[in-house]
Amino acid sequence: MVGHVVRKRLYILVFAALIGLTALTTGVAFIDLGKWNTLAALAIAVSKASLVVLFFMHLRWSSGLMRMVLLAAFVWFAILVALTLSDEFTRQWTPVPSSWQAQVQQQAR
Repeated sequence: MVGHVVRKRLYILVFAALIGLTALTTGVAFIDLGKWNTLAALAIAVSKASLVVLFFMHLRWSSGLMRMVLLAAFVWFAILVALTLSDEFTRQWTPVPSSWQAQVQQQAR
């Protein structure tokens, strides 16, 4: 079985893109985007993972069945994340009335 032959130049370009995205991740970490920090970091991480899967794992040149298996894995992962988040969002989080430090100071008196 002969695989797809990829030129070295493509690997170098993908590597440069990964280095650039890593620098972007570091830069975004120092910028206060509020609640968008997590989304920006995840978007960059998904971009880097996509490059690795498509080019270094040769999924770009794989058969349709392999792509379907990867899609099924991503769908299953999304279902598991959605179930976890549904549990997280439906909990009633009650604030602690006072901090433990205040309680320790009161007991020390």
